[in-house]
Amino acid sequence: MKIAGSVALVTGANRGLGDHFARQLLERGAAKVYATARNPHLIDIPGAHPLPLDITDPGAVAAAVDAAGDVTFLINNAGVATRHNLVTGDLDQIRLEMDTHFYGTLSMIRAFAPVLAANGGGAILNVLSVLSWVSYDGAAAYAAAKAAEWSLTNAARLELAAQGTLVAGVHLAAADTDMMAGYDVPKSDPADVVRAALDGIEAGRQEILADQAAADLKAALSAGIGTLYPQLAASR
Repeated sequence: MKIAGSVALVTGANRGLGDHFARQLLERGAAKVYATARNPHLIDIPGAHPLPLDITDPGAVAAAVDAAGDVTFLINNAGVATRHNLVTGDLDQIRLEMDTHFYGTLSMIRAFAPVLAANGGGAILNVLSVLSWVSYDGAAAYAAAKAAEWSLTNAARLELAAQGTLVAGVHLAAADTDMMAGYDVPKSDPADVVRAALDGIEAGRQEILADQAAADLKAALSAGIGTLYPQLAASR
């Protein structure tokens, strides 16, 4: 997948990682970048093509396909962080997480897969998280939704291989964006995360670890629950 000359669509491009994706795509020579958001008036990216899009609204997704039938690179970045747990959290907020990260991403993939096929295969990049692999007290709904999106990424990779579409997921621990405000954890520069993600796409990687914390956690997955959740052992 070569970014130069590609036609990309980025969801959630009004801020954070989405804004960086749109800008870096243009810097790398993308022929066109559709920068989407529920309110496209919030998008201020010179050279981008703003489009209205709420990925949880099937009508809005269909309208985006109609407006962007030349897409060769789909970046599913739009997300929400309700900061709710599963056992005690508000069920409507938990559903919002799943509707956005899983069903919203699925809706975009289902809608744009035929477009990508018609345009030569192209690529899909899903913005995932280390919370696809572990949970976090205070963000359990987000973790569950990201785990579902990771599984969706793996399934879509299998289903779309025959049409020549690269399906990749980028995992990161935390980026210094509005969504992470208030979390006292180490945070990566969002520009570095996006650079690593786009480098991975051009290298044809299906799983991209955007920061050292993501690489360390992936390596620790086989170590057992006690290693992944040391607080559980400490509480006994």
